[in-house]
Amino acid sequence: MPLLETAELFADQGPLYDSNPEPDATDAVTVTLRAARDNATSVNIEYYDTADGAHHYVPMRVASIDPTGRFEDWRGTIPAGAAPKRYRFEISNGSQTVWYNADGVSATQPASGDFFIVPGFKTPDWMKSGVMYEIFVDRFFDGDPANDITSGAYTYAGCATERHAWGASPYAAVSGCNAEVFFGGDLAGIDQKLGYIRQTLGADIVYLTPIFAAPSNHKYDTADYYEIDPAFGTMADLRRLIRDLHRSAHDPRGYLILDGVFNHTGDSNCWFGRQTYDARRCRVTGAYQSRSSPYLSWYTFQHWPRDYSNFLGLAPTMPKLNYGGPGSPVREQIYGSPRSVVQTYLRAPYGIDGWRLDSAQLLDADGHGGSDATNHQIMRELRAAVRSVNPDAEILGEYWNDPAPWLDEGDQWDGAMNYHGFTDPLSEWLCGVNESGRAAALNVTQFDARLRAARADIPTNALETMTNALGSHDTPRFATRCGGSLAKTELAMVFQFTYIGTPTIYYGDEYGMQGGNDPDDRRTFDWAKATLADPPVALAHELIAIRRRYTALRTGSFMTLGTDDADDVYMYGRFDARHRIAVVLNAGASRQSVTVPVGELSMIDGSTVKDLLSDATYLIAHGEAKVAVPADSAVILAQ
Repeated sequence: MPLLETAELFADQGPLYDSNPEPDATDAVTVTLRAARDNATSVNIEYYDTADGAHHYVPMRVASIDPTGRFEDWRGTIPAGAAPKRYRFEISNGSQTVWYNADGVSATQPASGDFFIVPGFKTPDWMKSGVMYEIFVDRFFDGDPANDITSGAYTYAGCATERHAWGASPYAAVSGCNAEVFFGGDLAGIDQKLGYIRQTLGADIVYLTPIFAAPSNHKYDTADYYEIDPAFGTMADLRRLIRDLHRSAHDPRGYLILDGVFNHTGDSNCWFGRQTYDARRCRVTGAYQSRSSPYLSWYTFQHWPRDYSNFLGLAPTMPKLNYGGPGSPVREQIYGSPRSVVQTYLRAPYGIDGWRLDSAQLLDADGHGGSDATNHQIMRELRAAVRSVNPDAEILGEYWNDPAPWLDEGDQWDGAMNYHGFTDPLSEWLCGVNESGRAAALNVTQFDARLRAARADIPTNALETMTNALGSHDTPRFATRCGGSLAKTELAMVFQFTYIGTPTIYYGDEYGMQGGNDPDDRRTFDWAKATLADPPVALAHELIAIRRRYTALRTGSFMTLGTDDADDVYMYGRFDARHRIAVVLNAGASRQSVTVPVGELSMIDGSTVKDLLSDATYLIAHGEAKVAVPADSAVILAQ
């Protein structure tokens, strides 16, 4: 008997291989495995059902032959049930048996990496199909000069405010006072520039870093969750921005995600009361001011009042909230009651479309470090509260490592900021440094392995809502990490818009904005670059249009087609029932003649593919397309 052709085995949870990636408890799920034709003699689904803690087997049968005649599809059905399941495939030819799951082929039964069935887990379709644009509000556009913070307007934590001219350095004149540098960006400015975001680029989801009242420019030290910071505008400005995003004469509906800073408040928050600024007055006694304060239990004091839990133990201006047990005042105030922060902005007259949860893994009780059973309990309650108001709202967690514990049961977040499975590995491959700018390099094969491992950890519908960004307000700019190279930035954008997940542009990355660590990664937007005459901006516009045109790039399967470490070339496919697309990224220093095995995507000999970036066409012969790819360039071959 010939050996199993394990390299030809393929399955994922794209629409060709999973009949229902978001089933209800009453839905059976039919799954498919591709194998080389006439190579396997039997294939079984082996699934683990958490309802009974047992493994079950379902025999599969050959259901179809692909258009090339090379492959056959084996199909079987996993019965319905309310409990989560995990499944893999067992493939045999009579003398050899292997297993296949999201981690790939294994000669022995794998201990991890199985595919997911999570009944009742639904993630927003608009996140799967959308493109997000992240804005650091103070640095985007000054739409209302009347609300600008002036130099010396107030003093906070020993630092007076500094007003800098647009385009000037984001560094404070006084050492250690970066958070008190202001440029004047506001909600009115974002509203006035929606045409750039929606038409010039084509993005439809806007994510704003915090906008609530706070003394700093970044607003991660919230003073009042129920007030828009006066430097950013008013509640009316927020309502207008939401209205204009939701309603457009030329575009589909837009969406707004706000930054929820719920692990900690600022020490100027009236619940705490350690500092004041901007002549504001509190009508309550804060936890720092008196042991008799009604808010004393909202925080954790080791030795009242000066020794208390705060953000990462490093920021006394950000005291950590104590979530206590179920029904605690903090849980009710942040998300539990109809008047809670979370629910207020999801409801009319606002109607935001989702929350990004800052430092989401840290929310906890008694000043603990988070990432424990209490944190997961809080996240389950928060999800239930969000869904009770808007079942289609997004819950996006900030977490820099593997987010599987918050995603693989479908009862907490919808997705996460994809530092772990996108930003970091992409930076290490293309730039030779990690997302923080420290030396760390991957070759192409290692890069592909990192991507596969990250995909195998979480359900596909969560993968499709992971935010894939080149960088964020917490990282050096991608172009700077790549030595100032616009070519590398453009190559990264091609990957960003053709990979699984929600492409997310941190304002300015679309033109290759430079910047080192905070605050340099938060420079003001250069509006002279905001034109389709600027090549990187034009490329971003083109890639967004391509992604909108091809469902395969949004919810299709992902298949690695080849890794070439010597020439630094990466090839992969995205495909569904409508389209088959092969992408070639050449990160090498020279032009490469690349043979793309498009037959793996069931493209037939004699047909052609078109490069969506150049309109060049290529003939397929012997299951291959031969293309020439310049250095630091890409082709997107579609059929």
